Amino acid sequence: METKEIFKKVRKIEIKTRGLSNQIFSGHYHSSFKGKGMAFSEVREYQYGDDIRNIDWNVTARFNHPFVKIFEEERELTVMLLIDVSGSNEFGTVNQLKEEQMTEIAAVLAFSAIHNNDKVGVIFFSDKIEKFIPPKKGTSHILRIIRELIDFHPESQKTNVAEGLRYLTNAIKKRCTAFIISDFMDKGFDNALKIAGSKHDLVALRVYDEREKELPNIGLTKVYNKESDNTMWVDTSSNKTREAYNKWWKEHDEYLTRLFLRSGVDAAHFSTAEDYVRPLVNLFKRREARY
Repeated sequence: METKEIFKKVRKIEIKTRGLSNQIFSGHYHSSFKGKGMAFSEVREYQYGDDIRNIDWNVTARFNHPFVKIFEEERELTVMLLIDVSGSNEFGTVNQLKEEQMTEIAAVLAFSAIHNNDKVGVIFFSDKIEKFIPPKKGTSHILRIIRELIDFHPESQKTNVAEGLRYLTNAIKKRCTAFIISDFMDKGFDNALKIAGSKHDLVALRVYDEREKELPNIGLTKVYNKESDNTMWVDTSSNKTREAYNKWWKEHDEYLTRLFLRSGVDAAHFSTAEDYVRPLVNLFKRREARY
């Protein structure tokens, strides 16, 4: 992709996602993702109903009148975006490719984070770690991330979700808020998800295409799997073939639902055929209700 075209796409995504972040998401984001704890802010005179455990005895003794310490939430967070860049995300049949929707969701989250003065970092993964961008603040940093999302070319087309999660666990020492954005066309990452979820506030954002849920009846069709680089002929007019595929999808869908629930990981699901605003707002509202 030419540089001029990349900048044009970056600008288009920036305008759309920054607007959504400012108008819709920032308030929900602030309420849904808490800071590191409470930090001392100031002292003021004791008022009826104040917690006596917050009395500042040194100031009280100095003025011979009770004063209490006031605390504020330490707002600053480190936000990590784990982006699946494997070949299966180069697919979409309605409004967007999966990778395009992932880019927009990641951009909305990034702009919401910097609006709240949080640091944002990125881990691009396939079946290995493709790139790590350390957490930083600032609009120029977010625009760099969006440029990478638009024009990143992974070395591998395969997927290993566990690899991305293990890297997060090892690379980010302090607790952070982490969003893993993937189509989750993978298995065997149960243990890595549980460990990462116990160390960090982990949220799974699954992007899928409606056509992946069932095979259309369009006769004998050549199918290409980019991740395995294999091509095969599939008879989609066969009821047995379509039923087997539909069964696989339902079982995989149930596997992911159980896994996220068992691991204590919040999750949201996004179809490329629909706007991602509603499921993202619903995710934030579910989290707000718990606090």
